[in-house]
Amino acid sequence: MNDFTLEDNGDGCFAVSGEMTFDTAERILKASGDPFEQHSQLEIDLSGVTVCDSAGLALLLEWVTWANHTVREIRFNGMPERIMAIAKTTEVDQLLTRGERWAGFIEAPEA
Repeated sequence: MNDFTLEDNGDGCFAVSGEMTFDTAERILKASGDPFEQHSQLEIDLSGVTVCDSAGLALLLEWVTWANHTVREIRFNGMPERIMAIAKTTEVDQLLTRGERWAGFIEAPEA
């Protein structure tokens, strides 16, 4: 069953379309492993995502964490409103918006 697509558009640009849900998040993560590893800068277009839930949010946070730990930059475009709504409700929206451009470190907030 293929209810999502992870398309490699070249030069570190990828597009996710279809479902980002409990049923697909783990498969999307596995599918992204080798292709993502080949790039130091990633741009992920999410505008084709049609259905998403909290597992989709968890997937994005996993990618942000991976980018942080492996000193890569990651940027999300076309963020689904549903993902941002869940992120705001769970108070992790700042991780996505700050995490849109990771350079391998997290800056400490100024005092």
